[in-house]
Amino acid sequence: MQEFYTIDPSRGDRSLCNEALLPTPMRTWTWYDYLSFWMSDIHSVGTYVTIGSLFAGGVVGWSVVVGLALGILAVQFLCNLIAEPSFALGIPFPVVCRVSFGVRGAQIPGFVRGVIAVCWYGIQTWLASNALLVLILKLWPNLRCWADVTQHGFAHLSVLGWGAFLTLWGIQAIVFWRGIDGIKKFAEWSGPLIYVVMLALDVYLFHHVGSSKAFHALWDGCFGSTAVAQPWTAHLHVIIATFLLSVSYFSAPMLNFGDFARYARERSDLRKGNFWGLPVNFFGFVALVVTTIVLTVPAFGVRVLDPVETVARTDNLTVIVIAILAFMIVTAGINVVVNFVSAAFDFSNMAPSKLSFKTAGIGAACLSIFITPWNLYSSPQAMAWTLDVLGSFVGPFYGIIISDYFFIKKKKIEIEYLYSLSPENRFWYHKGVNIYAVSTLLISVALANIIPSLMGIASYSGISWFFGAVLSFLIYSSFSFKKAPQY
Repeated sequence: MQEFYTIDPSRGDRSLCNEALLPTPMRTWTWYDYLSFWMSDIHSVGTYVTIGSLFAGGVVGWSVVVGLALGILAVQFLCNLIAEPSFALGIPFPVVCRVSFGVRGAQIPGFVRGVIAVCWYGIQTWLASNALLVLILKLWPNLRCWADVTQHGFAHLSVLGWGAFLTLWGIQAIVFWRGIDGIKKFAEWSGPLIYVVMLALDVYLFHHVGSSKAFHALWDGCFGSTAVAQPWTAHLHVIIATFLLSVSYFSAPMLNFGDFARYARERSDLRKGNFWGLPVNFFGFVALVVTTIVLTVPAFGVRVLDPVETVARTDNLTVIVIAILAFMIVTAGINVVVNFVSAAFDFSNMAPSKLSFKTAGIGAACLSIFITPWNLYSSPQAMAWTLDVLGSFVGPFYGIIISDYFFIKKKKIEIEYLYSLSPENRFWYHKGVNIYAVSTLLISVALANIIPSLMGIASYSGISWFFGAVLSFLIYSSFSFKKAPQY
């Protein structure tokens, strides 16, 4: 039976701990909760569009499938690694960072990851609000003028768009305010919901198109003659590009996976949940996405990559209402589970005695309004650029933490030192900051952006994550191996 760490709060410095940042006494998450977690993460409009765009590139579908398979297996492996310190110690990501960056230096990765979470929180809220906007216009078409940003708009968003955005924002805040247990229960039913809706949508499209025409479209869409003529180098390029994009796409929630791994009953729950939630669930979702997108061609005469637009093109009001509500719920699921919770832990770590888990989370949600996320997600080019920038920061964090915990500290952590400002603290380093970790971070971020350009491979979206992770692992190990504290 796994023995878990505990700590007396009175023994820690108040400026370093609050209830959310201390080792958790709540070890109740089963493998199904982690399956639900990944369902909430994967089953979103953003993932749907990203997967659909990969299969719309004119290259045979099996190249994309191989790249996705390699990518999602890599994500599973990396998640199991990054989960280990949080599971063993019962602490969230920003506290794990204190081991490597120092008790004060950990505010650097926490702040950067928190900003990333705020950006994605805003983007996902806006995507979900688009679904609500479509539903409103379907039910009350006379409001269309209020959805026109040129007539009634502010900050490049229409009045009706603002209303939909703030409505979704408020609903997600209510779910978050219920705490981790409430969030877990929300994920347990919101994640699987999309399977029911997408299966129903595919049945509708099959019936609308006709089974013979539908099967022909599926075969031609996945194994069409256009792609067969491609040389093997084109397929290799697609496999590599898809693999890199897959890992980079999941890099942000993967880094903060410890925020949830700390609640697992047993290590086996984590491993089993990650297996069913990542490769198995991911390819189940991919199959539904590809089927739906391929069937839009014979059904509507054009390939439709956006699921909300697909639903809006149907002529059945009941299908439209149910499907759009479902897309709103599942997109809210990824937001609350991945972005809201992570930002709450990260920003709470900036001032633990003043910012509780809930206060920090609501503050982060408020920031997501002011960044006008619809401007961040304005084009595929902007999206690819965003992934690369995020990867250049997230990769080095991952490499430093893995190097330090497994190879430098050899998984031997005295947890009391993570909550102490004493200069005798093993994680005090120099004024609370590990200069070696910070130096590694800066060097790795710079090189992760420069080297791909010099090598002529910067066009691979997500390549910066790999360069950042590998370089930071090697640089930090060379900096710190001889300076590691002896236990």
